Parts: sequence; C-alpha cells; structure tokens
Amino acid sequence: MKTSTKKPTRSRKISKNVLRRIRLFATDVDGVLTDTGMYYAESGDEWKKFNTRDGMGIKLLQRAGIITAIVTQERTKLVARRAEKLAIPELHQGVMDKLSLIREMATRHGLTLSQVAYIGDDINDLETLKAVGFSATPADGMPQVAAAVDYICQKNGGEGAVREIIEMILEAQGSKFEVRGSKFEVPGSGKRS
Repeated sequence: MKTSTKKPTRSRKISKNVLRRIRLFATDVDGVLTDTGMYYAESGDEWKKFNTRDGMGIKLLQRAGIITAIVTQERTKLVARRAEKLAIPELHQGVMDKLSLIREMATRHGLTLSQVAYIGDDINDLETLKAVGFSATPADGMPQVAAAVDYICQKNGGEGAVREIIEMILEAQGSKFEVRGSKFEVPGSGKRS
C-alpha cells in the first residue's frame, strides 16, 4: 500500500508590505541554492549543481539595491566560487549559529530583522526562519520547516525556489527588469549589467 506524503501549503496571502520592507536577502546553500544531493567523484572531488536562474535573480536583487548573503554550515571552495561569481557581498560559511550571524549582519547594515528575508530548508534554519521578516522554504523543504515559514515555494531547492522568492520581493517593491539589447536594467536602480 502506497502512502502519500503531501507537503503542507500556505493559503494565506503574503503581505506586499512585508516584502516591500526587505533590504537583505539571505539564503542557505544545500537544499536551497542546490538540490539536496552531494556528488562525489572517485577522486574525492565534490560537485554541486547551482541553478543559473537563481543566480540571475540574485543579480537582479543586487541591482535593486538589496544586500545579498549566503549563510551555510558547510565550508567549501565551490560555494566561495559561486558567491564570488555572483558578487555576493556577505558570504558566511561554517556558521553554526545562523540567527546570531543574521542579527549581526542586520545591525551592521543598519537594518532590523523585519527587513530580512531568509530561505532555508532544514531544522538548522528553523530559529532564523522564525525570527526574520519574511521566511520561505523550497517545496521539498523539511516538514518542520514548511510548518514554520511564511511561504512554501512551488519549486524545489536547486530548481528555481530562490528565483521564485526573489521575483515576489522585486514585484512587491515595484522593480521589474527590462531587456535592452544584450543588457538588462532594473528601472530606478540606474545600474546595468
């Protein structure tokens, strides 16, 4: 007999006012920016698959003036390279107390926790998810996390969940990107890529 493990869904509408206040966007890595897999070669090399659309979303947030951050317990060169490629100013690896770090970042940037969005997928993210202004988890986040967040994504980790949240934030803040030739810009930001 096959049993169904249906994920809870959020039916409540997210207030655009909450999303308009966001000034710092922080994300976990494994299970959020990547799928939940860890890939190892016989040689010992480790691989992670990142979603390029999530990466473009992070660039759009930056162009809209939102601070971007990676906060993870893992410590890998792969994550450092991804953060460098995306010019993420706040890269924090090997973090065991994510909430303390998020509080410190917010304070350093003159923000309150209500101005922070965080997306995580597992129990080590719970305390932080409960404390920030807007919290989310990918569709395949752990049930305990799904029960605690403001929003459960339609997409899985590593498959566009981060971009889904970013588009919600940008839309609420009135930022839309326009393609002009091979450049894009976020109106009002005065920045182009």
